[in-house]
Amino acid sequence: MADTGWFGHPRGLSTLFFTEMWERFSYYGMRGFLILYATAAAASGGLGFDVRHGASIYKWYTSSVWLTPILGGFIADRFLGQYRSVLVGGVIIALGHFTLALKALPTFYAGLALIVVGTGLLKPNISAMVGSLYEQGDARRDAGFSLFYMGINIGAFLGITLAGWLAQKIDWHIGFAAAGVGMTLGLIQYVIGRQRLTPALARLAAPRRPPGGPGQLQQLSESLRGFSTEERNRIAAVFVFFLFAALFWGAYEQAGSTLNLFADRYTDLNVLGYLIPSSWLQSVQPIMVIALAPVLAWLWVRLGPREPSSPAKFAVGLLCAGIAFLLLVPAGLIAQSGVGVKVSPLWLVAAYIIEEIGELCLSPVGLSAVTKLAPARIVSLMMGVFFLSNWLGNLLAGWTAGFFSSMPLSRLFAAVAAVCLVAAAIMALLVKPVRSLMGDVR
Repeated sequence: MADTGWFGHPRGLSTLFFTEMWERFSYYGMRGFLILYATAAAASGGLGFDVRHGASIYKWYTSSVWLTPILGGFIADRFLGQYRSVLVGGVIIALGHFTLALKALPTFYAGLALIVVGTGLLKPNISAMVGSLYEQGDARRDAGFSLFYMGINIGAFLGITLAGWLAQKIDWHIGFAAAGVGMTLGLIQYVIGRQRLTPALARLAAPRRPPGGPGQLQQLSESLRGFSTEERNRIAAVFVFFLFAALFWGAYEQAGSTLNLFADRYTDLNVLGYLIPSSWLQSVQPIMVIALAPVLAWLWVRLGPREPSSPAKFAVGLLCAGIAFLLLVPAGLIAQSGVGVKVSPLWLVAAYIIEEIGELCLSPVGLSAVTKLAPARIVSLMMGVFFLSNWLGNLLAGWTAGFFSSMPLSRLFAAVAAVCLVAAAIMALLVKPVRSLMGDVR
């Protein structure tokens, strides 16, 4: 009998929901003010870097946290297992944030490096466990990922508002420490809720060979060569999703760089007489996911066999990203029309709302698709490969932010919109071929 103990889903989903919520509290809380801290004057406690230097640090940090998951997935699949990988990764992440709280440039770089390593162990494996809570063919899986994604965004909202306020209104380093406290809380409830994960861990452990011995590399090579034609086609579909997800993230992840600087320098932050921290505008994104994720989770289940396929949802996601940046073109023109001109924050609010509809059509759907398409013996490794789309997207977003001070903002926003809209059109044309590669997986 199916486990329906948590809102109609397996009880283990609650453990992973809150673990990921607190991990994302730490990540997005710190990311929300990272580029602002890097470019703030030394007199105000910042590092005093120029925009290009600050954007470069932001680019390499935010992209690297998505590069290491492929190694973390391999380590889990072949050595540690998913549960221990998440636990060790969370401990390293917490240490990284507490290291950032120390007021020295070497500890700043060391803290970022620790978070990169820890995220590599945690991120692919917690997603793999979510997928393994469900039996193959369980129609609740996409809805489960949408609920899981809501937990991510609850954490992001709390992190951006609390850590962002502490950083910008009190002290940058207190904001870093708050992120570390959040990760620690996540680890505590993860350990307490381990028993709820037993069915998922059993499913993940079944196809994994025990490590050890001089034949380890040979075993891995045989495993990789042993895929059937159907499995190879499904892996190819994952790589298609990877490419188009990278373009989406290249636009979306500018929330923490290009759009964060736009909010800080060109947006009127006076709301009802209170000057809000510029990082708070990023909280619109998680608020909309919190509001819309249950709606879409219900919709996918309600539609049943009429539910759009995963590649069709990807096309919608890219279309939304393109429309969001197209909307910002006139905002950029107004902001740079004269000295001291500030635009309404509603421009960014509207763009973020449109982007979030796109994100919900792409990100949780992509995570779910990977767990369904990847052969069970390399599911964490393939999850790591899919997360490389975030790595590439963050590189693109950080690279784009480097043009913030040298290119008219209207032209910058228009270029991003054009890339997303063209990608959406191509993805729409590829829906049928990709569905063919996916076989009977929707």
